[in-house]
Amino acid sequence: MPLTDPERLNQSARHPRTLDLWFALQPLRSVVSFMNSGAHPDDETSAMLAALRFRDGIDLSYACANRGEGGQNDIGTEMTEDLGTLRTAEMERAADALAMRLYWLSEHPGDSIFDFGFSKSGDETLDKWGAGRTLDRFVQIVRSERPDILCPTFLNIPGQHGHHRAMTQAAHLVMDLAADPDFDGSDLPVWQVKKLYLPAWSGAGQAYDDDLPPPPQTLLIRGQGCDPISGWSYANIGQMSRAYHKTQGMGRWVPPGASQDWPLHLADTRVPGPDTALTSGLPATLGDLADFTGAPQIKHPLARANEACERAIASFPNFDLVTRAACEAIEALGEAALRCPQDARDEVIHRLQRKEAQLATVIQHAAGLRVRARASEDWLRPGSETRLEVEADQGAADNLDIAWDLPEGWAHQKDGRLSIGAGAALFDPYPASHDPAEPRAPALIARLTNHGVTTQTRIALEVPPVVLPAFSADLDPMNAVINIATANRSARVYLGNLRPKGAAAKLDVPPGWQVTSVDGGFEITAPEDVAPGLYKLPLLLDGAPAFAVRKIEQPHIAPRARALPAELTVRVLHARLDSARVGYIGGGRDRVGHWLAAMGANVTELGDDALASDSALAGFDTIVVGIFALRFRDGLAARLPALHRWAKAGGNLVTLYHRPWDNWDPDALAPLALRIGQPSLRWRVTDENAKVRYLEPDAPALNLPNLIGPDDWSGWHKERGLYFAQSWSADYKPILAMADPGEEPHKGALLVAPLGKGQHIHCALILHHQMEKLIPGAFRIMANLIARAK
Repeated sequence: MPLTDPERLNQSARHPRTLDLWFALQPLRSVVSFMNSGAHPDDETSAMLAALRFRDGIDLSYACANRGEGGQNDIGTEMTEDLGTLRTAEMERAADALAMRLYWLSEHPGDSIFDFGFSKSGDETLDKWGAGRTLDRFVQIVRSERPDILCPTFLNIPGQHGHHRAMTQAAHLVMDLAADPDFDGSDLPVWQVKKLYLPAWSGAGQAYDDDLPPPPQTLLIRGQGCDPISGWSYANIGQMSRAYHKTQGMGRWVPPGASQDWPLHLADTRVPGPDTALTSGLPATLGDLADFTGAPQIKHPLARANEACERAIASFPNFDLVTRAACEAIEALGEAALRCPQDARDEVIHRLQRKEAQLATVIQHAAGLRVRARASEDWLRPGSETRLEVEADQGAADNLDIAWDLPEGWAHQKDGRLSIGAGAALFDPYPASHDPAEPRAPALIARLTNHGVTTQTRIALEVPPVVLPAFSADLDPMNAVINIATANRSARVYLGNLRPKGAAAKLDVPPGWQVTSVDGGFEITAPEDVAPGLYKLPLLLDGAPAFAVRKIEQPHIAPRARALPAELTVRVLHARLDSARVGYIGGGRDRVGHWLAAMGANVTELGDDALASDSALAGFDTIVVGIFALRFRDGLAARLPALHRWAKAGGNLVTLYHRPWDNWDPDALAPLALRIGQPSLRWRVTDENAKVRYLEPDAPALNLPNLIGPDDWSGWHKERGLYFAQSWSADYKPILAMADPGEEPHKGALLVAPLGKGQHIHCALILHHQMEKLIPGAFRIMANLIARAK
């Protein structure tokens, strides 16, 4: 929905004109550009970047490998590509807060540069991403952005995430490849990055454990201090950016005196030293460009432009004087561009263009330009229309002209309507780049004239509309299970939001399968002798292939959507179940309860009332505690003593993996002492195909009611498990051993302990994820775990 009036007021309150102008003035101090690189959204060094941008005026960019599809999700159940869509939006908002351009190596959901899960090796990561593909895209980004400095966030050392290591390996190679005219992976003009810095701090923490010390410090970026106008510390400006990474639980208050400095190590340089400052060997200001490039023809106009920029900053907060100085700077930049000799243009012109864009933003705020535009609907389809509302106040400007930049197939009508043509492209959930100063179409173009100088600013709609497919339907569910160990051979799928309305829907099923219309959808029935396997049943609307739409809506981002083929995917499997009555306590971060029911288990998802009732608990043979539930399920920790008593009376208590910070008390929350290992890199198996050895071959968890064999460990996705137990009471028996290549086996993936007449099972295998991916072995293992205590 469009923003409500209170939401518009809150948005406006976050952007007072004077503060916006102050922050817009800061990049006039420098022409140096700094590219941070990392593997995931949230890898950026936010606090350091905030100081560089808002104190020193350094121009910022961030090159990010993938969309974080394999990460955690602290705010919902989106996974893989849906999570990647959400985290892309979060990263864009985080970049907006730092006025930082953003580039992605991964360009679409099917890209090989994918967050396939945790890795411990840079070589393994590049092998999966494709080393050639990774370098081609990284070079393309560097040649497009033209940074003076490249600085990865992490080191390429053992104990660090393999994705991080891969991006640091690639950064070293890109220094040469981007400048190599014979490199055929990019058709853009070559560009020489001038300096490569590495972090001279350790990347160890909750997740990682660097084996080697960081390289020696050669330069220190001060992170202390506060912005003089807002009063915010640079550390907290960085955290304001990080707070948009809500899926990762980020954003923390940094109290006064707790800000840190940032030591860097100069790993490679192509400019003369000594390197005593970040700008050493580089043209720090507009006034330095002529000497740096050996172009005396532009020395005078650049000196005038630089003086005007300095005067604009010094004139703050006098809006009129700032505007006049900024207009003079733009005129001088135009003269410098005309005089610039051909052999200097590669180093000069892009800097002048960026400075002119920065000055246009200064003039926008100094002149008091206020332009807002919004559509009456967020979700549009080919052939649809919506009404546009534009509010415009030119402030102190001499003239204002407004035009529209619309995607192909969109049209702005004279009466204010916005129409979407039949050939309009669908919303792109994985845009390849993002520029806070140059929002993607649809956008308004405001041409402002002041003191004879015309500047142009792009303004995004309050909530950019999302174009959905013309033929689409919601399928609930999109994935189903038929367990042939039960008598059931049927599954139901319900349809909603058919577009076009009234379209004739048909489910295309394999030979021998039957489809029956039921209220709101279809019931599909497989043959009695159906073979185990994966079956895809596409949906047709009026005979045309339909799309399913995954809408991503969260209050901290603009709406997003991902369109994918509308089809019901059915996993036919064989998983014996005993007659256990199962209670499931979820934390909203997995769908294990759903999948237990789907395979035919007698499962009840426990609400707060049932959780609080001892008599209600007594009605269950097994209770499963979902991932992270101890953190996200209110009241659960307080009820653990009751669950322990229930288990001692004969119940089977199953806890799925938790992180140490999910309110997990190693001495109190499990029935017996059980400590979860950290950093997580040391206590996980990232190879999804890692060999699994049975330590207790006769354990019921491996035999009853299903004999768990090699086939049950094949086809796994992402990894085997994580946050394995590090230590445990002698009462627990480790059931499995597994390891990544070259490492000692982990034994804390599956633990079982007798508990009075019952038992406790702690499982750190990522069964919840494998069930979402319809991996048969995960269902069969889970069927064993929920069986009555033996």
